[in-house]
Amino acid sequence: MTDHEQQTASGAADFDAFFAEHAEQHTGAALRLYGHEYTLPTSLPLLFTLQMERLKDSSDPDDIRRMLSSLFGPDALDTWAGHGMTDRQLGVVLVWSTANCRRPGSIDMAEAARLYDERENPPEGKAPNRAARRKGTGTRANSGKRS
Repeated sequence: MTDHEQQTASGAADFDAFFAEHAEQHTGAALRLYGHEYTLPTSLPLLFTLQMERLKDSSDPDDIRRMLSSLFGPDALDTWAGHGMTDRQLGVVLVWSTANCRRPGSIDMAEAARLYDERENPPEGKAPNRAARRKGTGTRANSGKRS
């Protein structure tokens, strides 16, 4: 049976069978942090992606905990916070991890730090970082109406 012919007895398209046949068999990049070794998945879990969207406007530690648990396990935030991780360090780990999920080795730690710093501290004339937008110090887009 070919991919497009996979159906259940009721005639429904059988994505369970399709995804099982096309499952990624390789492991993702690994990282070591505070004595623990983590192996990333080979693609970003949906929960991680959805939580990243939600976190744009949230500072709730439970939101961050749920997002991190999909990549690093349920205790990651508490473990890292207990070791004194800073918000910059978390940002660098997330930049590195998201880049290296699908393409291990695509960026190194120094490049992740540079990308994070550029995103958080853009050059003059560029959009302010998310923290500044949350505080209301950024400029607001107009409605597009002419006055």
